[in-house]
Formats: sequence, structure tokens, C-alpha cells
Amino acid sequence: MTVEEPRLRVMVVDDHPMWRDGVARDLTDEGFDVVATADAVASSARRAKAVLPDVVLMDMQLPDGTGVEATAAVLAASPATRVLVLSASDEREDVLDAVKAGASGYLVKSASKAELVEAVRATGAGQAVFTPGLAGLVLGEYRRMSREPESPARPALTERETEVLRHVAKGLSAKQIATRLGVSHRTVENHVQASLRKLQLGNRVELTRYAIEHGLD
Repeated sequence: MTVEEPRLRVMVVDDHPMWRDGVARDLTDEGFDVVATADAVASSARRAKAVLPDVVLMDMQLPDGTGVEATAAVLAASPATRVLVLSASDEREDVLDAVKAGASGYLVKSASKAELVEAVRATGAGQAVFTPGLAGLVLGEYRRMSREPESPARPALTERETEVLRHVAKGLSAKQIATRLGVSHRTVENHVQASLRKLQLGNRVELTRYAIEHGLD
């Protein structure tokens, strides 16, 4: 008898009830476990702390603040949670501010249901997900920041971990990296997780920034 994998636990944060409930319904239909919804910064932090979701879908405009503030509050309340912004805005400052607050990805609301479902799955798997065009914007900002003085030296990675990191910096998924290197998807994920631990980084977005800062892209 096969053992089913646990369903990804998702929380939806948006102040428009029809949109919020519609997204929650769509995700439930696709096999996700929508464990909570929220409509404000304060309530999103409280509920994240209570239910500890795997992924939070976050709007940028909330009645008591911004999605940037809510992202920081959610991650403070539930550090293992990953935040995927789902917003009508594709403004440069909104995207960069969300990522700096800890968001793992940024999707605009014009995305299709299929794109949303895939983005939530990828975010839950630890990947950085961006609407086409926005990933380049984020990487460009990281390149600019890489010109700032470097922090003290970090632990050295193995040759294979460095090789995987080069592909991560190019925006390749774990599956694509596995194909290129002729190894299993799990092996790639193990190298990524080992790199995150050694470098004391929180997610793939930070790992990508590290790679760019150190000329691995």
C-alpha cells in the first residue's frame, strides 16, 4: 500500500472576500489544504502563528498596512512558512520590497489558475517563483547590491554544491539541474539544502543572491 504525501498547507491573505474565497476554493479543488484565510496584516500574523502554513499567498494591499509588512509579520510568527505574493501590482518597488521582506516569489493576479497552482507547488518545494519578467528585475537588483562591500567569508562549499549553485543562479529548477548534471532530483535538493545550511541562508532567493554576489552566475 502506498503512503500518500501530506497535502501542502496554504493560507490565503487578501482583503477582497470574493477573490480570497475564490482562490481558496480553486486551491482546495487542486488538492491543497487551505488551513486559514486572513484579510489584514494583524490577522495574517495571528493565524500564521496558529496554523503554521507551508505557503502563504499574500496580497500587497491590505487595510491596515502592506503585503510587505504582512510578509515580515508572517515570517516572524512562522519562520518555516514560505510567502508567495499574489498581487495586481507589478511595480518594481513592490516586487523588490516583497523579496527583501522575505517573500519567496511574486506572481501577478493576471496569472492563470494553472500558473497559480504550479507556483504554489513550486513555492512549497522551496523554489523561487516569479511572473516572467520579474525574475530578471530581482536578479538585476542583486547584481547592483553585489557591488557593495562583501561580508566576512562564509564556509566553503564542495565542488558539486558550487556546481549546483551556478545552475540555481541561472534560474533553473531542481528538475532541470538534475537533468543537466545526470543526477536525481533528490540529490540536487540535498545539495541545495546543504548549501543553505552552510551559508546560513533562509531560502533559494537568498541563495541566488549569494551566487550572484560571488560571481557564480
